[in-house]
Parts: sequence; structure tokens; C-alpha cells
Amino acid sequence: MLKNYLKMAWSVAQRRKLFTAINLACIVLTLVVLLVVAAMLQEAFYPSGVEHRSNRFLQIQLMEATNEKQTAISRSPLGYRVIDKYLKPMQGKELEAVATVTGLEPTSVIMNDSSTEVQMRHADAEYWRVMDFKVLAGRVPGADDVAQGRMVAVLSRSMAVKLFADPAPVGRKVEAGAQSFTVIGVVEDAMHLNAYADMWVPLTTYPNTMYRQQMTGNFIALLMARSPDDLPAIRTKVSQIARNMDFAGDSEFTQGEMWADSKIDMFARLLTGSKDVNADLGIVSIGGQQLSGGALVMAGISFLMLLFMLLPALNLVNLNIGRIMERSTEIGVRKAFGATNRQLALQLVLENVVLCLAGGAIAFVLAAGVLWWLEAAGPIPYLKVGINLAVFGWGLLITVVFGVLSGVVPAWKMSRLDPVHALKGAA
Repeated sequence: MLKNYLKMAWSVAQRRKLFTAINLACIVLTLVVLLVVAAMLQEAFYPSGVEHRSNRFLQIQLMEATNEKQTAISRSPLGYRVIDKYLKPMQGKELEAVATVTGLEPTSVIMNDSSTEVQMRHADAEYWRVMDFKVLAGRVPGADDVAQGRMVAVLSRSMAVKLFADPAPVGRKVEAGAQSFTVIGVVEDAMHLNAYADMWVPLTTYPNTMYRQQMTGNFIALLMARSPDDLPAIRTKVSQIARNMDFAGDSEFTQGEMWADSKIDMFARLLTGSKDVNADLGIVSIGGQQLSGGALVMAGISFLMLLFMLLPALNLVNLNIGRIMERSTEIGVRKAFGATNRQLALQLVLENVVLCLAGGAIAFVLAAGVLWWLEAAGPIPYLKVGINLAVFGWGLLITVVFGVLSGVVPAWKMSRLDPVHALKGAA
């Protein structure tokens, strides 16, 4: 029976090519956009690869200094002194590592009498523990390299090829910012927020040590917990430490504040410009569960995606109603030859489901092609992204549900028509 239903669904799809094409276009376009956007969001907030441990590390990029009367407020990236004096000592039971790395530092590299701009970072040895780079040649700096201030460098694969026409130029010299470094390693290209760079050098290779005394600067602290369950306790400790920081030598400020965020929480904070996203939105918890700013952002994104799917779904409903009403004569003939109401309704609904599944298969292939093009064309450097199968499954399920719902009511209505009226084309 099912085989006959499928054959009939295929026959109807071929006979009504315009309707089939319009329905497929709606389904495919919706799912392709949904899959591509979801894949990009997953790569940004819940990455695999180099930052696959991001589910158990927090990052601190900003600190705020103020006074008791709130008459002076300064917000800036961290200085090395804050990380070294206040955050490094936190390592212990809950905190496995505290890594220090700078933001991107555009630097000119002189090679063969030509200048190339590279994005460089200064980092300590802990950085290479928190990040999980794939080392393609040589090695990455260790604790001894940082302690001794050795003039060594690690290059991304793309930059190694660009500078030396060699994917493994270990032992070669590179001149950057009036300093000479020896390449000791090459790592795989990475696009992630804390991993993206062309070149990394030890933190201690700065020309002078003034950075060690600065409370503000260009530094980022990465705090890796031993377990994701330890993250709330680490956030609490960071807040307590920030409130008790000593701003000796600067009488204008008496207290500080820092925010240890996950990737998506940091995005929510930057997006809203708010110190406390929940308080500003008037939301503290739902069902006794404390919500983070990131959870609210994801809820908003999910709601927008659902709205995006709703428009083509409603279009599908209207098209299906019109299509089924047009087939009143066909339905009358089948009823005259003994088809039951249940058989007719099931046939019409099955046609919708088959169309949705076909659209899903096409969308999966096209979305994979779009993501491949984004990687190959390089609009986003070092992008490596794959389809989120969970989102594809849910998207396809929702599409099929809408397809079923859009066919059930008109199909049941038409299946109950009197054969005489149906043969006359009367609904």
C-alpha cells in the first residue's frame, strides 16, 4: 500500500511541476539559510577544533575601574599586572590554568626586502595548554621559552607559506617589529576568537618590561576550569577579586569590576553594552534557573529562526489548500471506485511529507555547497565550518510537521466529499 502511495505522490509531483517547484523552492531556501546561519553560530560560540575546550573556559577581556561615588569610570582591556597579581594565584582546585594572551597586534614583517603585515599575539606557555592547536611542524613555546624570554615564534601554516614558500620553515629567521625571531613551529590555521593570528611569540619578548606594571593594556585572560560545573564558582571568585583590587598610585579609582564570560555571554555583553544583561532586561531567572545573557541571546536567535520558518510554512499551507481543492474531480473518481476517506486523506498528507523530505535532501546538499564555498572563497580567513546535523534534523522535522498540518484539514475535507459533487468539481 505504501509503495502505491509513494508512486502516486511521485506522479502528482511530475504532473504539477509548477506547484512542485514553488513548494520545493520555499522549503529549500528556508532550510539552506537556517543551516548556514546555524553552522556559523555554532562555530562562533560552540567551536570544535582549536577551541573545543571552550565549554570549560571563561575569558576576561575588560575591566572597569571606578570609585565609591561613581564619579569616575574607566573601562579598558586588562593590563598584565591584573592577570599576574590577581588572576594567576586563583589556580588550584577548580581552576586548571590561567592563560595570558594579547589581542591582535598588527605588525610589519620584513622578508626579502618587502614588508608584509601580520596579525601577531604575545602569549604565555599556559595559552598553548588552553588552546589545542594542531602542530604541523616543530613545536610550540614552553614554560622555559617564556621564562628565558627566548626570541622564538610560531607561524600559522598560511603565513609560513606566504613568507617562506615553505609549510615548515622551522629554524628560519623572521624580522617583526624591529626584532628578530627564530621560527620553532607551524600550526594549523584557526579562525576562532582567541586563536586567530598569523604569528605568536612569547610574552616576555617585549622590548621592555613596562607592561608588567600596567593595570590596563591589551591583554586577555583565559581561565580554564577543571570541569564545566566549576564555572559559576570561578565567576564568583573573579567578581570578589575585582572588588578588592588595589589601584595604588591612582587616587581616582578605588574599586574594580571584571566579567568572566563564555563566548556567547561576552557577545551578549558587547551587543547590549550592558554590565548586567539580565538586570537590564528585568529577567533574573525562569523556573528557578538563573539565565545568562548568552542564554537570552540564544533564545532570541531561536525565536527569530522560528519566525523565519513560519512565512514559508504559511505559504506552503495556502499552496496545499489550493492544490487539493483543484483535485476534487480526481478525488470523486477514486471514491467512486471504492477509496475510503482514510485512504484519500493519508495519500494527500503523504504527498506533502514526501515533498518536504525531498526539499530537505536538496537543502542539505546546497547548504554543504554554500559552506564549502565560504571556506574556499575565503571571505572569512581560516574558516572551517560544517553543517549542524541537530539543527538540520529539527528544521526538517518542523518543515514536515508544517507540511502535515497544511495537508490534514483540506485533505480530510476533500476526502469526505460526496462523489457526485466531487465529480462536478464542487467543493
